Amino acid sequence: MHTNMSMIDRMARFVVGLALIAFALYGANTSYSAYALLGWIGVIPLATSLIGWCPLYSALGISTNTPSSAR
Repeated sequence: MHTNMSMIDRMARFVVGLALIAFALYGANTSYSAYALLGWIGVIPLATSLIGWCPLYSALGISTNTPSSAR
């Protein structure tokens, strides 16, 4: 499995994933289930940023990763 995400894409997903999880854990003062759902949704961009591969990108034929040029 090759990576299909650029480093900028991976960093953005990492930050968004952490922000959603942090908001679900610390931002909600109530035990409303939508906040818990946001935390679980935050796991998806966090996981895809760590492995560098997005299944949706593969299904749609998208790749933000540019191949390195041979010298």
